[in-house]
Amino acid sequence: MTAADDILDRAAAAALSLAADKPWPAIALRDIAVKAEVPFAELYGLADSKHAVLAHLSARFDRAALGVDYAETADVHDRLFDAAMARLEAMEPHRAALIAIAKAEGVMVSATRFPRIARAVLEAAGIEATAPRLAAMTAVWARVVQVWRDDEGALNRTMAELDKRLKQMADRLSKIGAGF
Repeated sequence: MTAADDILDRAAAAALSLAADKPWPAIALRDIAVKAEVPFAELYGLADSKHAVLAHLSARFDRAALGVDYAETADVHDRLFDAAMARLEAMEPHRAALIAIAKAEGVMVSATRFPRIARAVLEAAGIEATAPRLAAMTAVWARVVQVWRDDEGALNRTMAELDKRLKQMADRLSKIGAGF
């Protein structure tokens, strides 16, 4: 791990910790640096906004999806399901903070990260992220994360929603010749 990665990881952890305790709009980038115990100038050089810290955090969650190993015989649905669930499971310990941040940011700002997340899930499953697939997976992720926010516990509703939406996505993509 590089020094830059260490600083960004510490900042991401600090941002989550702070967001669990106080409103996201009341948290400044300097507060994150102080909580992370990193020099503000160094953090600012790597991430000049809270949005940039969240982008790093999102990429860290993406790595959970990208790190899933699949059996060569696994079908596309199962690979997509496993990749999306790996990402959600990485997010789960930070549920309260992530929900608080998303509510403070608003739907439109939070949703700007969804295409990148969708691309990571598709690529993790070995699926080329063509424009139709990316759009479809982005819509699936948007709905699934909405259910996840309200599904505390074993994530049964989230898994059922993901399964349903992935099946719908595969069916609709095959109808337009963009399936897998």
